[in-house]
Amino acid sequence: MTNDTGSLTKKPTQEPYRVGFLLIENFTLIALATAVEPLRVANQLAGTELYSWKLLTASGDYARASDGITMVPDASIEEEHSFDLVIVVAGIDVTRSFSRREVTWLKQMARRHVLLGAVCTGPYVLASAGLLDGYACSAHWECLEAMQEGFPRVQTNNRLFTVERERMTCTGGTVPMHMMLSFLARRHGQELSNAVSHMFVCDRVREESEQQPMPMHPRLACAQPKLAEAAQLMEANIEEPIELQELASLAGISRRQLERLFLKHMGCTPSRYYLRVRLNRARRLLKQTSCSIVEIASMCGFVSATHFSRCYRKTMGRAPKYERMEFFTPARSDGNLADTMASLPSSSLQALKRARTEPTYGTFEGPREDTVSS
Repeated sequence: MTNDTGSLTKKPTQEPYRVGFLLIENFTLIALATAVEPLRVANQLAGTELYSWKLLTASGDYARASDGITMVPDASIEEEHSFDLVIVVAGIDVTRSFSRREVTWLKQMARRHVLLGAVCTGPYVLASAGLLDGYACSAHWECLEAMQEGFPRVQTNNRLFTVERERMTCTGGTVPMHMMLSFLARRHGQELSNAVSHMFVCDRVREESEQQPMPMHPRLACAQPKLAEAAQLMEANIEEPIELQELASLAGISRRQLERLFLKHMGCTPSRYYLRVRLNRARRLLKQTSCSIVEIASMCGFVSATHFSRCYRKTMGRAPKYERMEFFTPARSDGNLADTMASLPSSSLQALKRARTEPTYGTFEGPREDTVSS
């Protein structure tokens, strides 16, 4: 159950509500944009400065987004600030992208009773600071396993966004816009929130209680709900896998129907798909946590580390221990700036190199041509 917090309404209406966006290295640009823009449009439509905002980094130096685009911040966290709300914006490789300075500063903000938010993988940073202990929390599905294993006192969920007491957290992509629209509705009423959504040509405002979609082609999930239900059951039962007969029964179909659906639409048997689901979770745990291979094998439903390693190597093309050996090292040069820039790969290639540490790197398996035809 989420609760409206007094922090949302305490500030006098004649003063702008001050928002700080803390940019963590490799943050996702879309998460930042969809969180900031509703505030800008709210000011525009109200004809007054309801909100002011600043972009912040730990040192005041520029921040690089996951796509290689750099942002010039307004200030560093070392300067004196007076915020009503601070939102952490993170992105890829979040477990290694923030520093103790940022954690310490966020704790200071919490002691001042500043409302704290986080978007995309940003909740991981708040959790690392101990600021989500005892709170319900939403986060991008890619870092949920790392949060569940690393921060057992955080009540992670799969909802699009969560507002509880003095915390507001959400998943990634365009979801921050919907969280901010909800925030605007709480502070100013539904009419202004609706007007902002119309400016973004947003045909449907998503609700807090909605679940973030599973990593399956969305049109396929709509066209084949029984298939989607079976896949969701697999996602929810990884540590103790369900037998296929029971899985089919829970989905309300026969085992033969289940096998036909997976072969026709996914190009593989249910067993093979289930194995891939478990191995994908193992990959995220290998890259985002310090759990041992033996522990990860158990968490993902394998009878032994040997069996897990054999399945992982056969399916993923490498032994589990090698998943932890890829790190992105920025190019360095002792020459002048022009020489350095000339020697660097394009922004897209740099972004691709940075993404190699991500659990989802190189795992896309496009839908078959006939997956949405029936």
